[in-house]
Amino acid sequence: MAIVEQTLDGRVSAPQQTQSTGWALASLSLATLLSSLGTSIASVGLPSLMQTFGASFQSVQWVVLAYLLAITTLIVSAGRLADMFGRRPLLLGGIALFTSASVLCGLAPTLWLLIAARAMQGLGAALMMALTLAFVAETVTKARTGSAMGLLGAMSAIGTTLGPSLGGLLIAGLGWRAIFLVNVPLGVLTFVLAYRALPARGKTALADRGKFDATGTALLALTLAAYALAMTLGRGNFGALNIGLLVAAGIGVMLFARVQTKVKNPLIQLASFRDLQLSASLAMSLIVATVMMATLVVAPFYLSRGLGLDAAMVGLVLSTGPLVSTLSALAAGRLADRFGAHRMMVIGLLGLAIGTFLLSLAVTKLGIASYVVPIIVTCFGYALFQTSNNAAVMSGVGAGARGVVSGLLNLSRNLGLITGASLMGAIFAIASAGGQPGTGQDILSSAAAAHGMQVTFQTATALALVALFLALLSARAVGRAEPTVS
Repeated sequence: MAIVEQTLDGRVSAPQQTQSTGWALASLSLATLLSSLGTSIASVGLPSLMQTFGASFQSVQWVVLAYLLAITTLIVSAGRLADMFGRRPLLLGGIALFTSASVLCGLAPTLWLLIAARAMQGLGAALMMALTLAFVAETVTKARTGSAMGLLGAMSAIGTTLGPSLGGLLIAGLGWRAIFLVNVPLGVLTFVLAYRALPARGKTALADRGKFDATGTALLALTLAAYALAMTLGRGNFGALNIGLLVAAGIGVMLFARVQTKVKNPLIQLASFRDLQLSASLAMSLIVATVMMATLVVAPFYLSRGLGLDAAMVGLVLSTGPLVSTLSALAAGRLADRFGAHRMMVIGLLGLAIGTFLLSLAVTKLGIASYVVPIIVTCFGYALFQTSNNAAVMSGVGAGARGVVSGLLNLSRNLGLITGASLMGAIFAIASAGGQPGTGQDILSSAAAAHGMQVTFQTATALALVALFLALLSARAVGRAEPTVS
């Protein structure tokens, strides 16, 4: 196994950035690809699953929801366990669990066994997502953190982009089971690389003194599950069940906070949220993910109804955003390393605000350019923010808390995506219905779709400006655009 010598704080010293570091980053990149591919590839198989199992959409949608809920509810706990028992064994366990669950998904004889296997797959993905960011600080020097974060961001975007197209080809050629079994060889390769290349370290000193907070973990998982279900059930139409789940989530937050102040070794140190940089970074991550979800939820309706594009052209135009995000993430990492993560974070959010403002204009007479040009600006700003934000947070976290903080970063993003799918979808539906007076079919008209696009991205622009304000506050609080962290 490749050996990587480290400094006392767990970082790899500059002269030792050898081939082993490259293989370690390759394994982390593949783990990121696996988890994002697992999110995007399953949705394209829902029609086939409805036909195969003779089930309703409400039933088969749990193939997607079970995976997302498992990640959302368990990702912080996964990070804490890794801080206690070592990141390497937990990451290897996550890869093995994800790969094994992929086999079970591909062989599942019934829909509900498939859903259960997807939940297991989501647990494996939670471990991978929580620990890949945490491992960066142990694999590369601080000067290269931004570049490494950019690489992981690019791999996440590739997985998200590749999923629907790869899934469609596999289903057409081999059937729906292939969309899960394709993860198996990739998972085995990832496990072998990670086993050979990732540095082995013991438990942190902080973890040695503590015990796992089972009560806090259970409360947090139930709270997050209640919130996620409130945002997803009913597909944006809030009813009594959604409201009840939101109330339950609110009560859960209060109970969780109370428990964390009482137990000796809490899951999350609530005092850490007094750190303006961390709190602002988590809030910005949630807000930006909410904004970006609008491009996935609203854009297809604008392109098909507002611009009158056929399905093939809609798919082609929609691929612009993920492609820009993939290419931009690599450049964003180098920019963050060279000019400072905080400075690039502010610039990224400014680009995001400009892009969403241009999208809010929705000038249909400009045709496809009315979407493509703004989305290029939006996705470049997003990639620059995401990479810089992750680099700024993880480079300033002590070795004993990297797993939890990495989990919190991923959690804030997931909650933003869930919130955005519900909130932005609801705003578009309401605005589109009010775009033209008349029948209930107005939501399908060109003018109504354009009006819905305008209102939705006006909201997105306002949220982007809030995130920009938080970034400026955070930069001011630390005194410089790129603070020195000991």
